[in-house]
Amino acid sequence: MSDGASTLSAAAQPPLVRRSFLLWALAALACALALPHFANAYVTEVATTALLYVVLCLGLNIVVGYAGLLDLGYAAFFAVGAYTTGILTSEFGFNFWLTIPVAMAAACLAGIIIGAPTLRLRSDYLAIVTLGFGEIVRIIARNLDITGGASGLVGIERPEILGFKLMQVQHFYYAFLVLALLAVFVCLSVERSRMGRAWFYVRYDEDAAAGIGINRVSAKLQAYMMGAVIASVAGCLYAAKMTAISPESFTFNQSLLILLGVVLGGMGRIPGVVLGAILVALLPEVLRGAGTYRPLVTAVALLAIMLFRPNGLWPDKRG
Repeated sequence: MSDGASTLSAAAQPPLVRRSFLLWALAALACALALPHFANAYVTEVATTALLYVVLCLGLNIVVGYAGLLDLGYAAFFAVGAYTTGILTSEFGFNFWLTIPVAMAAACLAGIIIGAPTLRLRSDYLAIVTLGFGEIVRIIARNLDITGGASGLVGIERPEILGFKLMQVQHFYYAFLVLALLAVFVCLSVERSRMGRAWFYVRYDEDAAAGIGINRVSAKLQAYMMGAVIASVAGCLYAAKMTAISPESFTFNQSLLILLGVVLGGMGRIPGVVLGAILVALLPEVLRGAGTYRPLVTAVALLAIMLFRPNGLWPDKRG
């Protein structure tokens, strides 16, 4: 093959790769849309949980994968959204849909409160602060009367769409599917934006980023706020689905599972994060037959994946 032909082939390859990926993505979407029509309630429930983790992992990926910040308390923003919806619907009679912008604002404020004074920190110090923030939110929820204390909140309103109330698991499956698609769209948009490029530079070399005029603290704070908003919306829908929430749904283990999905799939890579989130949600169910050994088998399986794929199942090639 001549040099010209080789050059032509290399130039033609990226569009072919993108077209192939698009076809696979459309096929996966078609399967996702059809799943509730062929699966039983249990499978649909597990798939709904997987979609919830997809949304949460995509939100955390903005913080960890794009901006390079280690967040060990991400479930706190998930809790802010859930409790905002829970309090406003059960205590004050708000319509579910009106609670979402309030939850987004509350999560954004929480992101500023934790981010502004701490984002000058790096690595281990930042991780310790975020871990403490997550525990503070959980303890506050456990001790306030308005949050229901340790027993949590009950009687959370389920949403209505054009007079149709979401009640069955299939309804919430599609609601979380729409939310996951919106999260993917948001992540794709910001990844290709000027803000996304700033996060990329900050992630790989903060000093060089500052040298070319990027405000590192501002960029990190924006990542924190956007990740918090995505988690809060997921929390709103989760609260409506469960109709009851408690502080035990937002522990450090929850933050760890979300972070595991991001790292396992491939930090900074949207398809990888989606894959990692699904794997984190499905693996314990697939291994249910292991009985009391299920946590051990799950841990060994995850450890094996990380040993053979240390950069994740679908890593970001830019790194």
